[in-house]
Amino acid sequence: MTIVPQITTGDRLTSIAPRECLNAGLEPLADFAARVKEVEATLETLEHVAGDAAARSVARLRHELAEFEPAITFLGQVKAGKTTLVNALAGWSDLLPADVNPWTSVVTSLHLMPGTHRKEVGARFQLMKEDEWDRLLNKGGRLGELAQRADAEGELAKIREQIEALREKSRRRLGKKFELLLGQEHEYGYFDKNLLERYICLGDDFLDEDAPEEEEHQGRFADITRAADLYLHCQTMPMQMCLRDTPGVNDTFLMREQVTINAVRESRICVVVLSAHQALTSVDMGLIRLISNLHSRDVVIFVNRIDELRDPAQQVPEIEQSIRDTLARHNGPQDAEIIFGSGYWANKVLSESLDEMSKASSDALVNWAQRELVDSELDLSPAEMVWHLSGLPKLNRAIADQIVTTLGNPKLRKIASAAVTIASGLQAANIVRIEGASADTSVSFNQVTGEFDALVATHMKALHDQLANVTGAYHDRADRAHANFVERATHSLIEHLERNGDHDVWEYDPTGLRVLLKSAYSVYSSRAQTAANTCYKAAVIDVAELLYKSFGNAIEGIQLSIPEAPDPPAPVMLAQTIVLDFNDGWWVSWWRRTRGYKAFATRFYGMISAETADFMAQFKTIPPQDFNAQMEAVLKGLLDQCHDLLFEIGSSRGNKEHLQSLLLNGEERDRREVIDSLLETLQVHVARSSEEALAI
Repeated sequence: MTIVPQITTGDRLTSIAPRECLNAGLEPLADFAARVKEVEATLETLEHVAGDAAARSVARLRHELAEFEPAITFLGQVKAGKTTLVNALAGWSDLLPADVNPWTSVVTSLHLMPGTHRKEVGARFQLMKEDEWDRLLNKGGRLGELAQRADAEGELAKIREQIEALREKSRRRLGKKFELLLGQEHEYGYFDKNLLERYICLGDDFLDEDAPEEEEHQGRFADITRAADLYLHCQTMPMQMCLRDTPGVNDTFLMREQVTINAVRESRICVVVLSAHQALTSVDMGLIRLISNLHSRDVVIFVNRIDELRDPAQQVPEIEQSIRDTLARHNGPQDAEIIFGSGYWANKVLSESLDEMSKASSDALVNWAQRELVDSELDLSPAEMVWHLSGLPKLNRAIADQIVTTLGNPKLRKIASAAVTIASGLQAANIVRIEGASADTSVSFNQVTGEFDALVATHMKALHDQLANVTGAYHDRADRAHANFVERATHSLIEHLERNGDHDVWEYDPTGLRVLLKSAYSVYSSRAQTAANTCYKAAVIDVAELLYKSFGNAIEGIQLSIPEAPDPPAPVMLAQTIVLDFNDGWWVSWWRRTRGYKAFATRFYGMISAETADFMAQFKTIPPQDFNAQMEAVLKGLLDQCHDLLFEIGSSRGNKEHLQSLLLNGEERDRREVIDSLLETLQVHVARSSEEALAI
């Protein structure tokens, strides 16, 4: 196929308005956003017709829906082009600085909001805490701690030298304010390029004393900035979302590794950005370890910089096969979607500078177009064609599908189901108001609420105790796995020394420990979900029985929904580097310097135990702590809603003398009809979200 002449090198290419490009691929998200608006409107009407008690529950649901902001975390090595890609997705070619000094360890979150309504906060920057800075300066970060335990004086000296340079640079930038700034949070009602450079870019390390003021402020806080949140309006975005740009996983002090792990913990969807020239090389093991702990459905791989390939049409299939082979060898997400493209091409469209593209990049574009474009796409404008070839529409589509299926539908089903319970409860309250309670009314409402409070305490304690038992068993299993791993590694080392002496470097893959711990976590999370679902069901049954005992047949129409336990967070902490992940440098020199097999084994055992102690403590504590809190929050939310429902119906009891006026009151009749209509609408949304979930 011959590509249209407009893409050949040297032609003047004029970009169209970004909206036509930026919307491409977001169709599923636009459809979902329309459903969200329908549910929002339904909830607003429901709150208006509800009584005071039920209105509180509806208000909580409205707040939860309004706060729904899917987060997509971008991972990858430094210089893979993550920032350039994020800029293109946001529709702002030079928004974030794409050439950040490798010292920085900043997670930048772009909060994209549809519409033009300006929020009070435009930018928020979190600065490093004192204990984080102290660990870096005094111990050289995690890598320095490893070197200390291994007595690797050469490597430790290099790390200390770099740390001293960092200390001196920070002192020059911040002076006496340094200690006062630690732990602070700075907010601005705006953001611009200069502000971002002040907090994210380090700028020139060797400024002259008489440098201009604006130059002195460049990178002023970058040494100690740990996170940046930027809020911007994007009229092409169907709904709000967060694009989280991470600093990369390859760095001297393993600072970025921990920063990235924490960022992934806060997101369900990850885009792994690879460079076409270095797609999953040997230095990407940290990245592979990280994504191997995620579900395939939660990972999208974007191979960037195909504009730098000589023959992308020929090379792309080879690169894709290489990536899948590497993932297969290292237990990575083999079914993850892989998309090829160029953030550089996309940003050329946004900046209307296609004519400034280098000849090599233009040649690669034509080569790729001959493979990717079909006849129907030849009628597109040059800018639209380049945007299509950049891979951004495919990436948009992948992200949109993930948001809708993984996060959106479950959220909408949960909120709509809870609203169905409220609406059907309002119907029951109407029946009680008109017909009175058919149950024994000799029991006072205070007694009913007392029974309900006891029910709440019983079920909250039952769930807490069951989760504690499951977590305790998880701790025991994880400890056994850890102890067995260290014993096996030490035994393997002694066998190697007895067989080969100290001439051959011994290697031992820590993957086994990660596999055992991942299995322990999987068993824990499955049992915890089962325990939570059992408790949720028992609580709903007891609430239904109390309502029936208190109000009789009037409550038969209430549709009490049983919530589902949330999905467990991915065990991404397993990706943290441990000493056995190193097979060269100071690790090799350390074990070669040690003499005596027994002494070697003893020191090795102690070093591995010390290195994995903090890792094990965090892995045993943080994931179950967070997950248990989520499951308990679901039960509390259910019981809070039932509490409001109880008061809504209870406040209607004893009004039978007003039956005639209620029947003759047209406003009351209209209210009942509105509730019936709202209930029908909400049931449709529950059914649709459930059907789409089953179709995945």
